Amino acid sequence: MTRYVVDASVVVKWFVPEIHSEAALQFTVSECELLAPDFLLTEVGNILWKKIRRAELTRNEGREVLRVLRRAPLQIHPSELLLQPAFEIACSTGRSVYDSLYLGLAVLRRCRAVTADRRLYNALQGSPFTANVHWIQEGP
Repeated sequence: MTRYVVDASVVVKWFVPEIHSEAALQFTVSECELLAPDFLLTEVGNILWKKIRRAELTRNEGREVLRVLRRAPLQIHPSELLLQPAFEIACSTGRSVYDSLYLGLAVLRRCRAVTADRRLYNALQGSPFTANVHWIQEGP
């Protein structure tokens, strides 16, 4: 079974129709093991809050996403254990520690981190972590 770390930019697309939502859903229906740092839950909550403030979602829709997210097929890993590698990755790539939590988990679990964040994906091309990042449209 192929293993992937999924970031919040991918997970939100499971629940909120937007560009690349179909590609994001492919990771939930294929034979994939999906992993994420526990920080994902906070980040998804923040994305939903922003969408509510921009009137793209209602508060009740946001609540429902958070409720359903708890049952998503994700293996959640404690960010505390990823903080040191994420810090080192952030310092070497210039990316945030937040983004580097996903990449750190991918490195530790010897897999790739799927993202729909084009800036993150592009920034990691040519870095020592190129093999650990996966663009959402490449599919599982």
